[in-house]
Amino acid sequence: MLVVDRLTFAYRDQATPYQFSFDAKPGEITAISGPSGSGKSTLLDLLAGFLSPVSGTIATNGTNIVRLPPEQRPVSLLLQTESLFEHLTAARNVALGLSPKTPRTETKVAVDAALNEVGLSGFGARLAAGLSGGQKQRVALARTLLRARPVLLLDEPFSALDDGTRGQVRSLVVRLTSFHCWHTILVSHHIDDINAVAHRHYRLDNQKLALV
Repeated sequence: MLVVDRLTFAYRDQATPYQFSFDAKPGEITAISGPSGSGKSTLLDLLAGFLSPVSGTIATNGTNIVRLPPEQRPVSLLLQTESLFEHLTAARNVALGLSPKTPRTETKVAVDAALNEVGLSGFGARLAAGLSGGQKQRVALARTLLRARPVLLLDEPFSALDDGTRGQVRSLVVRLTSFHCWHTILVSHHIDDINAVAHRHYRLDNQKLALV
């Protein structure tokens, strides 16, 4: 389980602090919605370790990770427009999910397997600059596979995709979440995306989360 308990944070000019409490099960997608400026990105930044809370806990498998720096947290973050290195191939972008000390032969096997799992077998030699938006998101998901971190944070990951590609990538996220038992947290304005993939839906308003 991922359990967030009374995670409290306030910006300097903020009179009422945010206080987040929710839990997420492995293998399921938990959606967070809310109006612009309600604190959705703040919550993701707290989970990822980019912001430090005043108080509260973030527990994965019973271990509080709230004081760990971002690089030591069991968390991966996928943005609306994933920041791939455009001058690198898909394979080299995926390989960034592995330790630089990984032997070359092991890297190639792992990268090929990850690309195959997201439906991009044979795309490894293509430059990221030449990939479509959906293909770039698949490359980013392949890199996440190699990072092997159980918490996946998704910040509007489908918004920039056309309708056909959107459905394919949504289905892929559901399948990968279930198969790898990720705790996937989806932030989205789009109720269609939430209805299509979420097992649980919280709405963020007035600095707090409420189960929908």
